[in-house]
Amino acid sequence: MILITYKAIAGLLIFITSIVAVIYPLKSRIHPAHNGVLELGDAFASGIFLGAALFHMIPDANLEFTQILGLTKYPLSEFFCAAGFLLLLFFERLSENTGDHSTGKTISYIFAAIIIIHSLIEGTVLGINTTFATASIIFLAIIAHKGSESFALAITLNQSKLAIRPTLILIAIFSLMTPLGIALGTTLTLFLQYKTGGLLAAGFTAFASGTFLYMSTLHHINHHKRAHEGEGMKEFGALVTGLSVMAVLGIWS
Repeated sequence: MILITYKAIAGLLIFITSIVAVIYPLKSRIHPAHNGVLELGDAFASGIFLGAALFHMIPDANLEFTQILGLTKYPLSEFFCAAGFLLLLFFERLSENTGDHSTGKTISYIFAAIIIIHSLIEGTVLGINTTFATASIIFLAIIAHKGSESFALAITLNQSKLAIRPTLILIAIFSLMTPLGIALGTTLTLFLQYKTGGLLAAGFTAFASGTFLYMSTLHHINHHKRAHEGEGMKEFGALVTGLSVMAVLGIWS
């Protein structure tokens, strides 16, 4: 019951963070200006995601698969991780191809779909985990990146000149996806048998680790803007700091 309460609070905090982060761009309805602090924060969050995937999620999935299925020669965790990575890469490439033949509004809808799917997956992974330590680590990774994702979505929708009504609908769906994913994952752990629930938890965790890897590497590189190249090393330092935080947390989890 304590873990369920914690997940409910986590979902509420993630929702609030998503909403707060879009207030300024929605109120201003302006084109984004360079913000060095925001860029460093996003780099730090990418390090958090990278560390969560490498030091926590993939090892957790491996352990879960081994406990349920025994030692297997096939790398199941790596397979699901690659599937998650490739799914987001596919959607991003699809958005680029669509951009060659369609309007900015279509690109914005596809971009929204990418992070909405990602938000649902990461929320489900948090909800399906049955240990407080792992759930806390995943919550930390999500909350660290959620503000940047929300801000980026609002800015993209502003740039596309999308009307305010569909803009608000997309942001509302995005904000609700992670809490809904937490509820879905929690429900699955309550009603499924341990073995089935454990396999789902391992599969979802490994799959989401791939999306975390994508967001912290290719997505981070493709969507970062710098006022000058000298900021690159500062952002790299922020990313390494985030990665180091997750590496240290791995000692106690």
